[in-house]
Amino acid sequence: MIHPNILVKGFYWDDFETSLLSFEKLDRASPDLWPEQLPGVAEFAASCKNPITNSPPKWMAELESEDIEMLKELGSLTIANLMEKVKGLQNLAYQLGLEESREMTRGKFLNILERPKK
Repeated sequence: MIHPNILVKGFYWDDFETSLLSFEKLDRASPDLWPEQLPGVAEFAASCKNPITNSPPKWMAELESEDIEMLKELGSLTIANLMEKVKGLQNLAYQLGLEESREMTRGKFLNILERPKK
């Protein structure tokens, strides 16, 4: 048991703190002692140890300058502004859905979508 004077007065705090250190070395090389908890984590960790190259990732090679500017713009937005942008996109998608529904109904009444009879 720890003597209460050590914690209250703090005279021997350094000695107490060093007494808590463990210098035991654990060998994590054994798969029996340390099995891989999640499959694929070891391969992912090994791939992360590779040095970072200056070449852009594959997905970024297909982007045009307009796309990169859009990413930079979205990345600079605050959370509130980003949420407002998302709500605007949701509203736009809803409006496009309504317009598509009207046009499909119109096409149905005009018999534009009817298949030719054989």
